[in-house]
Amino acid sequence: MTSKDISNGILGAIFKLTGIAILIYVLYLIKTVLVYILISLLLAMIGNPIVDFFQQKLKLKKNIMPVVLTMLFYVMLISGFILLFIPLFISQGQNLSLLDTEQFEKVFFELTNQLAAFLDSHHINAEEVLKKLNISSKLNFSIITSFINSFINLLSSFSIGLASVFFITFFMLKDRRLFKLIFIKVIPDAHEDKILASIDKITHLLSRYFIGILVQLSIVFVLYLIVLLIVGIDNAITIAFICAILNIIPYIGPLIANVLAILLTMLSFAGADFATVMLPNSLYIMIGFMIVQFIDNNISQPYIFSNSVYSHPLEIFLIILIGGFLFGISGMILAVPTYTALKVIGKEFIPENRIIRILTKNI
Repeated sequence: MTSKDISNGILGAIFKLTGIAILIYVLYLIKTVLVYILISLLLAMIGNPIVDFFQQKLKLKKNIMPVVLTMLFYVMLISGFILLFIPLFISQGQNLSLLDTEQFEKVFFELTNQLAAFLDSHHINAEEVLKKLNISSKLNFSIITSFINSFINLLSSFSIGLASVFFITFFMLKDRRLFKLIFIKVIPDAHEDKILASIDKITHLLSRYFIGILVQLSIVFVLYLIVLLIVGIDNAITIAFICAILNIIPYIGPLIANVLAILLTMLSFAGADFATVMLPNSLYIMIGFMIVQFIDNNISQPYIFSNSVYSHPLEIFLIILIGGFLFGISGMILAVPTYTALKVIGKEFIPENRIIRILTKNI
């Protein structure tokens, strides 16, 4: 091997690494669009059986009508979810935006005085504790309206994202045969069978995964509902449903659900005695939700994941963390489906690889 060959090899490797780095950077810049496409692809895969049902069972031969009905089904599901609790948030947001912060501050410090009296009654120096916490200097009640504005901006971004996902999903369902023909023509003939087999396996595993997610959310919903009913919280079904839906967000969602349930509990008992009513019931809710999360994390989740996508719980934990670091909450939600697809592709194309064999031994 001559020095020219070595230098050409080094230059070729540098160009390849530079190209890969540029590609990764571009993908990072358009990560939001990639998330939209992935979500649309998942919705299209879930919607394909629904489209087939409308075509075969209802005898709708025209391609456009089954797709429109499928999209209407999605719209009804999301609308039902929004109508469940968004109006409540909007009304509370309007109240908070008009709230007299001085009056709110007065009510808060009355609550602080109740807490101090509770601590003193249990032989705890409330003055020293509150002084160390230095609550009064840390609180700024004027941020409430800023929070509402931020929430409205977030809601606007969510609306744009939802519209984009629906638009992409519609055409993925409408032109699915065209996309399949184009895809078959584009892929190399030598790998056509492997790629089509991978798509079938991915579709099957993801269907099992989403069914498992629905089962998990149903279990969590029932357990949350039992806890809330035992404590005697108003609107227990709505709160349990919202907290169960938050479980879709791995690790962070249950924490948000716990905090939300405690806040709603305190609001449910607003005006009652702090020491004998508000504090004990809030503690009951916190303990009850922690027990539910323990059951979910150690029993239902491992069983569902191991039987739906054939992945070890440690694999799932690490993949979700990586997805969260790269793409935030969307990455955490899409981490398991994406990882499952990559495992199937790896098994089809490089089954002799030792790591691939270990990771895909049950697929």
